[in-house]
Amino acid sequence: MLRKSIIAAAAALVAGGAAAQEPVRIGLVLPMSGPFASTGRQVEAAVRLYMQENGSTVAGRKIEVILKDDGNVADATRRLAQELVVNDKVAVLAGFGLTPLALATAPIATQAKVPQIVMAAGTSVITERSPFIVRTSFTLPQKSVAMAEWAAKNGIKKVVTVVTDFAPGHDAEKWFKEAFTKAGGQVAAELRVPIANPDFAPFLQRARDAQPDAIFNFVPSGQGSIFIKQFVERGLDKSGIRLIATGDLTDDDILNGYGDAALGIVTAGHYSAAHPSAKNKAYVEAFKKANPGMRPNFMSVGGYDGMHLIYEALKKTGGKTDGQALIDAMKGMAFESPRGPISIDPETRDIIQNIYIRRVEKQGGELYNIEFATIASMKDPEKAAKK
Repeated sequence: MLRKSIIAAAAALVAGGAAAQEPVRIGLVLPMSGPFASTGRQVEAAVRLYMQENGSTVAGRKIEVILKDDGNVADATRRLAQELVVNDKVAVLAGFGLTPLALATAPIATQAKVPQIVMAAGTSVITERSPFIVRTSFTLPQKSVAMAEWAAKNGIKKVVTVVTDFAPGHDAEKWFKEAFTKAGGQVAAELRVPIANPDFAPFLQRARDAQPDAIFNFVPSGQGSIFIKQFVERGLDKSGIRLIATGDLTDDDILNGYGDAALGIVTAGHYSAAHPSAKNKAYVEAFKKANPGMRPNFMSVGGYDGMHLIYEALKKTGGKTDGQALIDAMKGMAFESPRGPISIDPETRDIIQNIYIRRVEKQGGELYNIEFATIASMKDPEKAAKK
């Protein structure tokens, strides 16, 4: 019955001339509470900023965003997505703070033929779970391969990986190891830390005992402060063991809270608030003005660019919300983001973007990820390897 209800609701949304007068509703499902609320706040703030800058009408259609808090619970995400499609008749589902939440929604997007814009989650496989999924965030293989290749070229020969034990962490671990060993490096140990109530201390001690040149880390956005605190408590910041990571660790939203212990950490990421482009400088200024006390992070640009994708797709369809037409309009779309040039791979519906190697430095009394090398127009390595 649910499948029939979803399909009927989606069909009703695009049928008849009355639809032209209806607003285009976007269901924004995010973790606005719980341990990953930072992600939800950042994405929502960027979505609101985009609408503030670009208006709330596209191709003659009013845009209406309906925000739902899933609390980072996959069952809640699924239920909320169903309600948004069946009851609110949304034309687009968007948000999805972590991988399990995006995966829980994929069958609904497929059944209802409603585009699902993944603005935050980073496991490679997500876009393969539905032909109606498009990603504007990143994939962990993009960042992990870039970090591995840089490490191998810069005197790091032996590494221990410490990652969060869920799908993105597995992606980070796998693709770092594959690229690093291919370049001649050695991974001495692969350590996985539970995602709930993480205690990194025993894993960091095991890593130290292996005497590597560096520790490679992935934690989801928001958990970096715990990792850094325990890294310092174990004396690893003075051990001579380098810390390298995906950009999730040095999240702009919480980076200033790390103190000088973060100085010198090298990460690979797709966005920094310090990215030196005119577009990004304007974005950071506008974001801070609209959200006092907040600095935009890498999750925020997924929301900002996701809205741009939706707006431009609606312009291409003349305001029509047929799901397949919107997806077709998004494929291959290219534009300048605050992070740099991006495009949507027409084959995989995944994002193609620059990955930057960055070092934490202090500028103007604040900590920033300062970019010093660029891997241009990087596709998702996992999907590229399957071809």
